Amino acid sequence: MTDYPQLNLLIGGEKLDGAGRDTQDVLDPSSGEVIAALPMASKEDLDNALDNAQAGFKSWRNTSADEREGILRKGAALIRERAKDIGAMLTREQGKPIQEAMGEMTYCAMLLEFYAGECKRTYGRTLVRPAGQRVEVRHEPIGAVAGFSAWNFPALNVMRKIGGPLAAGCSIIVKPSEETPAAGIAIVQCLLDAGVPGDACQVVFGVPDEVSRHLLGSSIIRKVTFTGSTAVGKHLAKLAAEDMKRATMELGGHGPVLIFNDADVDKALKVMAAAKYRNAGQVCVSPTRFLVEEDVFERFRDGFVDHAKGVKVGNGFDKDTQMGPMASGRGPDGIQAKIADATAKGAKLLAGGERIGNQGFFHQPTVLSEVPLDAEIMNEEPFGPVAMINPVTGYDAMIEEANRLPYGLAAYAWTQDAKRRMQLADDIEAGMVALNAATVSAADAPFGGVKWSGYGLEDGAEGVTACMVTKTVHEAI
Repeated sequence: MTDYPQLNLLIGGEKLDGAGRDTQDVLDPSSGEVIAALPMASKEDLDNALDNAQAGFKSWRNTSADEREGILRKGAALIRERAKDIGAMLTREQGKPIQEAMGEMTYCAMLLEFYAGECKRTYGRTLVRPAGQRVEVRHEPIGAVAGFSAWNFPALNVMRKIGGPLAAGCSIIVKPSEETPAAGIAIVQCLLDAGVPGDACQVVFGVPDEVSRHLLGSSIIRKVTFTGSTAVGKHLAKLAAEDMKRATMELGGHGPVLIFNDADVDKALKVMAAAKYRNAGQVCVSPTRFLVEEDVFERFRDGFVDHAKGVKVGNGFDKDTQMGPMASGRGPDGIQAKIADATAKGAKLLAGGERIGNQGFFHQPTVLSEVPLDAEIMNEEPFGPVAMINPVTGYDAMIEEANRLPYGLAAYAWTQDAKRRMQLADDIEAGMVALNAATVSAADAPFGGVKWSGYGLEDGAEGVTACMVTKTVHEAI
């Protein structure tokens, strides 16, 4: 275990504690115990942050690309240097195994390093015109950005919110989740210590709807970026539309996994079962609906059950832990309700299905099979350690089920047929598709979904251009 830090807001470069402010308890998901009091921003604090963001944008956008790159690279170096401490904060507040937390820290540094390079790669172009005419296409930072991030990746979600805007030359006010605040604060502090001005990158907390309405109600904010549920994303998109603010929405998913009869079943089992129970299934791109051709259904199902029963669940700081607790009490409650609904409608419970112990928010790795399509869990993202494995006959039926839902974030398919893989890439409706693999994100690759899984992109060059506007300049010479 590790000491948990005192929590604060970061507004205009100042650390503001709970004195004179409302606070919210932060819980350790392994025990359910209170570990800190988080200060909540007042309306005056939010107005102060907005004024700072306006001033910070004016100065940061005029900082040279070379200087911005150097500062972001220094920030990445500080993240690597402090990774052990920040990773421990992350495990304490969110519950994931410390090895996963350290991997998250590495990704944060890699993403920031990539964004640093993008400071000098936001190219414009000059159009071909007759003598005496000149047309230039320019890309410029959009302005102050408001970012709202989720609790499942407390550091990476914050990095995705701040990295692109800062590389583009924008200022950013970020609100990490109130349930997992310390890692996000520490990530921003690395950027401030590296030289990002305190008015260009700020951290606030508060009642989510009140903070979002206050920030998005200001004309100072020109873009909103959000990671979270589809329901909240739709709400924020409506608020953004009232002032025609640009929006990036990284929302929920319900990842289908297509297992064809020519797949390398052993490899698919090893890779996808590990991916399913990563972060206790609390991953927006988590594989959830396993659609397996009948010839290999029993073999795949039984192998998955064996894996689930062998997962070591425990405190994230224990070296043998493979899956920690869920992040809050809502997690086990929601999973229990969905499992009960599925089994009442005829699904077979083959592994898990129960809470673990009476302290913290632990839940067994769970496998359901032959789950009816009208079960709630087949239509709403479980966001927990539950896999649903169903037999499906033929390519067309598998594609139909994969695309049936209004979500389209990540999808997975396993087949050794190269022609079929190319067809799958065309036919699957998702923002990201992994073929014979479980990885759908990389620092230099765009990350985002389609349909109800949102719009706009993070990571890759697209994560920077999403924070820029295009201006065309016509000139007579």
